[in-house]
Amino acid sequence: MRFLVGRVEGAQSVFAVSGDQAINLSAAVPGIGTDLSALIEDADIRAAAEAALAAAGTSVPVSDIVPALPVTAPPTIICLGLNYVEHIKEGGYDIPDYPALFMRGRKSIMAAGAPMVRPSCSEQLDYEAELMVVIGKEGRHISEADALSHVFGYTVFNDGSVRDYQRKTHQWTPGKNFDATGAIGPVVVTPDELPEGATGLKIESRVGDEILQSSNTSNMLWGAAKAISIISGYTTLMPGDHIALGTPPGVGHAKKPNPRWLRPGETVEIEIEGIGICASPILDEADLSQKTAAE
Repeated sequence: MRFLVGRVEGAQSVFAVSGDQAINLSAAVPGIGTDLSALIEDADIRAAAEAALAAAGTSVPVSDIVPALPVTAPPTIICLGLNYVEHIKEGGYDIPDYPALFMRGRKSIMAAGAPMVRPSCSEQLDYEAELMVVIGKEGRHISEADALSHVFGYTVFNDGSVRDYQRKTHQWTPGKNFDATGAIGPVVVTPDELPEGATGLKIESRVGDEILQSSNTSNMLWGAAKAISIISGYTTLMPGDHIALGTPPGVGHAKKPNPRWLRPGETVEIEIEGIGICASPILDEADLSQKTAAE
C-alpha cells in the first residue's frame, strides 16, 4: 500500500493512494487517527484499512492533499552518513567499517512540500537525497536475516545540511539539526510494493532541469537490513522510528570548481523510483519570519 498523511480543507487524515486518487482511511476506519502511528502499531487497524481500500470508498485527487509528516512525532530519528562509496570519496573520508551515525530532533524535520529554511547565519545549505525506513515493530539485537520484518515502509528524505556548522565540531549535530531542514515524504510505501530492502531503486536530486545527484540504492554499503541490525545492537528500535540511509555522491559542498548551495526561490526535488518525489521550496529564515508575522 501507499500511504499519504495530509490535509484537505484544513482537516488532517490518512489516505491510501492509488494513482492520482486517494481514499480517506481516517474517515473509513475508526481509530486510525490522523497520522500513521495507529497503522504502524495495530495489526487490526491495518487489516481494516486494507478492507476499506478493497471497498473503494470515496476518493479525492492526490493533488488536493497538502502533505503532513507521515508520523507526527517519530520516537527516534537516526541517520547514517558515509553510506555510498563515491560520496565517501568526494568528502575525503576513509571507507569506514562501521556506519557514521547521528540523530535528528523533531524540530529539524518537516513535511514534503513545506519550505526548507536556509538559516540566517549561513549560506551553506546543502541537499542530500536519502532512502528512509519507517520501523514497524519493536526490536533489540535484531539479526540481519530478520531485520526487514521490522520495516513498516519506506519513504523519501532530504537530509538538508548546513555545512559550515556541520564542520564546527567533530560531531555533526549542529549542521544536521537546524529547524526545518529535513524533508520527509510525502508517501510511505509498504515493503510488498518494492524490491526486498528497497534495493535497486534509482535515487536522484535535482533543481529544475539541473540533476544534482543520480545513483541507485543498491550502491549503499549498509542497506536497510544491515542498518537495522547494527542500530538495534545498541538501542531498542520502536514502532514509528525513522532511519535515514545516507546519500549518494553529488552533494553541493563537493561540486567543482565551486560548491553548489541551495538558494532561496529554488525548489529542490528528491525522487526515489517506486516511492515518489519529495519537493521543498527553499526559503530564507528572514523571509520565513516576515511571512509568519504577516499571518
